Amino acid sequence: GAMDGATKYVKGDATAGLIITAINLIGGIVLGVVVQGTEISDALSKYTILTIGDGLVSQIPSLLISLSTGIIVTKASKESDLGNVLIRQLFSIPKVLYIVGFTMVFLGICTPLNTLLCLIYAVLFIAAGRAIQANVEEAEIEDEVETEEQSAEEIRRPENVVSLLQVDPIELEFGYGIIPLADVNQGGDLLDRVVMIRRQIALELGCVVPMIRLRDNIQLNPNQYVIKIKGVPVSEGEILFDHYMAMNPGYVEEEITGIPTFEPSFHLPAIWITESQRERAESLGYTVVDPPSIIATHLTEVIRNNLNELLTRQDVQNLINNIQEANTTLISELVPKLLSVGEIQKVLQNLLEEGISIRDLVTIFETLADNAATTRDTDVLTEYVRQSLKRAISNKYFPANEMTSVVTLDPKIEQEIMSSVKQTEQGAYINLAPEKTQDILNSVKEEVDKMEELGKNPIIVTSPIVRMYFKKITSEQFKDLIVVSYNEIDTDVELQSIGMVTV
Repeated sequence: GAMDGATKYVKGDATAGLIITAINLIGGIVLGVVVQGTEISDALSKYTILTIGDGLVSQIPSLLISLSTGIIVTKASKESDLGNVLIRQLFSIPKVLYIVGFTMVFLGICTPLNTLLCLIYAVLFIAAGRAIQANVEEAEIEDEVETEEQSAEEIRRPENVVSLLQVDPIELEFGYGIIPLADVNQGGDLLDRVVMIRRQIALELGCVVPMIRLRDNIQLNPNQYVIKIKGVPVSEGEILFDHYMAMNPGYVEEEITGIPTFEPSFHLPAIWITESQRERAESLGYTVVDPPSIIATHLTEVIRNNLNELLTRQDVQNLINNIQEANTTLISELVPKLLSVGEIQKVLQNLLEEGISIRDLVTIFETLADNAATTRDTDVLTEYVRQSLKRAISNKYFPANEMTSVVTLDPKIEQEIMSSVKQTEQGAYINLAPEKTQDILNSVKEEVDKMEELGKNPIIVTSPIVRMYFKKITSEQFKDLIVVSYNEIDTDVELQSIGMVTV
């Protein structure tokens, strides 16, 4: 508003100046020719010069009004003293004063203007610019010192401890000997491998892995690394820099010399070998892996085994938002009318805990929408979802065009398990006698050992209603045991029963 009002005065004054200039020019020429009898060429020359000079002088009020306009606008937006604001805005940039000073030097030397007067003004402007520049540099130093003091004060504040309470979902800490593997400037590619791990998990299990924090820890051994989940160490390993890990796949008879060790991901026996032994070990049939691949594989397995714990409600909401645009009807029917985000989270966690991909969210949500009206038990809903994902489960555990060996569960045991299930408002639990549970676990161990001796993955097939309870019984002692129900197996899968869990 202040600018609009002030510019109206500037505009009117400029318009009046143009009109007055035109009148002076035309009127002067007419009077010179008619009244004074001057030749038209002389009158044109004389009164044109006078008019231009008068026009220049008459613009001085316009200049002052324009300057006043800027002051009014500045004052309208500032609460500080007008004099200080004016001085700061007109004389705060040394470069401007330098330009004015050198311009005065040019005018004094190259024009008819008074040389001494121009040089005096030039010296004053240049000196003022130099003084202002010194003040600006001093102010910058003071601001820098003040910023450092504020940072130090912030660190000393008791409230700053709150920032230490944040826990990273996944951390990889390593000793100083492993730093070259993570330093891009030293040719390390561990950071790139971490990015590929997140991409691999997303494609394989359909879940976005949280950001993985990498940091060095001088308290660890130089070649040691520790993997933490939510601040708690869950696994660790140690590598030898400039060495390779050679593992016997089982059919290599010739041994090679090296330092005996264990592969950290699967605890398989291995040997550390040097660069010069690598080619020979590979020619013999050994699987040779470099240190970055060892760490990356270990980290991948830890993330895969703990991904269900890392899946938060916010992650589930992000997954819902990702498919909502193309499946508006499904999402509006399911969330939150039938199930809450927390209940969907429990179902997805149950699937991830057993290594089932949740990438096909549409099928999962369709199944939940179909069955959530009859039950909100997340364990039962998980079983319905698993049955709808039978094609993916069969593809994961049962190779196509190949007979797969499995172990079945004695119907008597299935009956005993179902008779011991107790239903409560919070869900179902198993009330099986401890000695009976131990007998079942012993029988499972016998069958698992038998299948491992044959070089086959231990897979137990049960009836659909018993699967989740049998998995709960065996999950603590046999974490890698695969338990599937008959309804989760595709029709074209060929199975061969080589044993039965019985007591």
